[in-house]
Amino acid sequence: MEILYLAMIKFGFRIKTRNGMVVDNLIVAAPNRAEAERKLTQIYHRCEVLACQELQQAVKESFDLESAIDLIGKQPDPDAPARKD
Repeated sequence: MEILYLAMIKFGFRIKTRNGMVVDNLIVAAPNRAEAERKLTQIYHRCEVLACQELQQAVKESFDLESAIDLIGKQPDPDAPARKD
């Protein structure tokens, strides 16, 4: 079974739109800053990046069948009667 790992970092941007409006707190998740800026310019054409800050360390996101089964097994049964200890 193949496991796919994708490291994503959240970047916070402050930009000036092509109309001159300043927009704060734009959050973009991407593997690196260049990719985050590319995504940002797809939404805000010809914007000027005034500031960029890395908000979160890289997080490995993965999914495999075993981890999903473990997660389901840890969930309490909603139909089971409450235990009295």
